[in-house]
Order: sequence, then C-alpha cells, then structure tokens
Amino acid sequence: MKRKICIFLTLFLTLVISVHSTETNNSLKRVPAEWELQEAIWIQWPGHWEKAYEPTFAKMADIISRYENLHILYGTEKIYEDARKAISDIGADPNNNINWHEVPNDNAWMRDNGPVYILENNELRIQNWNFDAWGGAFGSDVPFNLDNLVPNEVGRILDMPVDHVDIVHERGNLEFNGLDTVILNWSTLGDPSRNINYDKTQAEHDLKKYFGVSNVIFIEGIPDGDLTKGHIDGIARFIETRTVVVLQCTSNSLCQPNSKDAKIYDNAAKIIEEAGFNVIREPIEGFVQYNNQKFDTNYMNWLVGNGFVIAPGFGNPITDAKAKSRIETYFPNRDVYIIEMLSSWAAGGGVHCHTNDQPAFSFEQG
Repeated sequence: MKRKICIFLTLFLTLVISVHSTETNNSLKRVPAEWELQEAIWIQWPGHWEKAYEPTFAKMADIISRYENLHILYGTEKIYEDARKAISDIGADPNNNINWHEVPNDNAWMRDNGPVYILENNELRIQNWNFDAWGGAFGSDVPFNLDNLVPNEVGRILDMPVDHVDIVHERGNLEFNGLDTVILNWSTLGDPSRNINYDKTQAEHDLKKYFGVSNVIFIEGIPDGDLTKGHIDGIARFIETRTVVVLQCTSNSLCQPNSKDAKIYDNAAKIIEEAGFNVIREPIEGFVQYNNQKFDTNYMNWLVGNGFVIAPGFGNPITDAKAKSRIETYFPNRDVYIIEMLSSWAAGGGVHCHTNDQPAFSFEQG
C-alpha cells in the first residue's frame, strides 16, 4: 500500500510539474526530477578492474528490481555470467524485472557517461554529452571511448532519438527540480581538462538551451580528495521543487567547521538560499577508515526510485542508522535502504554515481 500511494503521488506530481513548467517557462523542454515516476533504472555491470564492486551491485540490483525495471549493460559473456552469479549468490533472482544487454563499456559509473533524458515537444529524447573520464582525473590509462557511445546504444535499445551535445560534462553534476532550475558545480563544468576556454556566460546560455531551464545556479569549489572536481550529487540535492539538502561539516567529521570544505558547503547553501530555495543541512556525523584511507560519512549520493531510496553506507551502524532516519524524512512514503559500499566510495562515488534513471512518459504535455 505504501508503495502504491507513493507511485500515485509521484505520477500526479509529474503531471503537475509538466503543466506548471509549460506555463511558467513557456517552454516544451524539461528534465524530469529524479523523484518523478520512472520507467527503469540502468547500470553498467563492473568489469575485471572493478570486480570489488560486484557484491554492492548485486544488492542494488536486488532492491531496484523489486520496485521497477532494471536494465543491466555488460561488456562480455564472462561479465554477464559473473553478474548473474553475484545476484544469485545473495538469494535474489537475476531474471526478476531485469533486462540484460550486451553493450561494450569501459566502467561501472553510468550516471556520468549515460544518457540525460529530456522531455521535448511531447517526446522523450536522449542527450549524449561528451565524456572524457572526468577530465582524465583518474589517469591517462583509464579508457572512455566505449562509455562515450553508451547513450547511443541506449537510444537504439529504446528506439529513442539521441541528440549529441559537444560539451564535456557528467550527469552526476546536474541537479534538476523538474521545473525550471538546475544546480551544478562550476568547478566541474568549467574544468579546462574538460572544456578549455569555456566561461560561465556561455555555460549558462548552453544549459538553458539544452535543458529548457530558466534558472541556473552555480556553486563552486573542489572538496579534498574529490577527483570529479566536486560533482553536485555529493554536495547538494533537490528533494522537492523548492527544497535542497546541502552537506554540512561538523566537529565529528574530518572536514571541520570553518575548514576549506566547510566553506564550500556553506557557500553553496548561501547561494541556493539567495536564489529563493529552502535549504536543509545534512550533517556529516563521523568518518571511517578503509584500506588506509579515511572518509567522511557523506550519505548525499542517494538514488531515488519508484517507492524507494538507496544511499551509500559506511559500515558505521550509528551514522548509517541516523542517516536512514534523516533520509526517511526527506522522502516520506519511500522505503529507504543503506548499502555499505566503501570499495566504490574509495574509487570516487556511491549508488547515485553507478545508476542512471529513465523517466516514465505516459501523459500528454501542454
């Protein structure tokens, strides 16, 4: 019953948002918010060099497939067999709501190289922004050419039109309210390793053009150790059209109040508030050690789906439990899961980074 109520409310909100977007923006183009009704979620199953992520991916696949369709891309027959075994090994069914596609790819971070879905003129379309493996931040030997083609392959599978955008950017650095606003970190988009000689004025014009938004909010700053150069999905997230959750350092975290990172998050909160949005601060209540590295317990990298939310866990029962309780207040009527995923967090991200949500489109716009 809880799930049915959530799906009904989500569908109703989707319709309201689409009509309001048309009326207020005078635009027939928008990016649906993540909490709107979804058709499916997509992932790229990890290959040999990301093998340590498999148990986490199996848990994600199990949860997602209980609530909605899941599409899994795999690069080789061996990866396919390993993926099915990993899902079976945790007692889940690799055939339940799971669609398997042999599509060559380079990594397990489909949020960033996968499609951006756009509702445009009563049609759902895919945008394929250029992808160069995060400006080469993880080394020149990290491949990305196959990843750059994945949105084309998704378009082929779905028989959906694909538009190419000749700008390097990742979906993990885009937060939409489904109406008129996008929030992003300029430190990522303006990175010269991604886009040389690209300025904010041109970027604002391009973002409004491609996404149909009227309001572009730039935050700025690179948290310590963040090789993505500050993806927004680790800093600030919409939880509804007028409310944004923004990270906050505490005396219990590695990033202390008034530190460089604290100022990045505090400045982001101030910029978003000044743009007219409500801001809730998400406290970092601790840190953990993993493989000789220390990490703040940052739960912002959550995924919102049809009736559920999955957030990264840090193996700390106290902070995991507190985070679950907070996220339940952000997303009432959704089931909240915390999955320990330190192996992928050590490589740069969590559940949101690994997933790519496909909006549902079953209503008429305008």
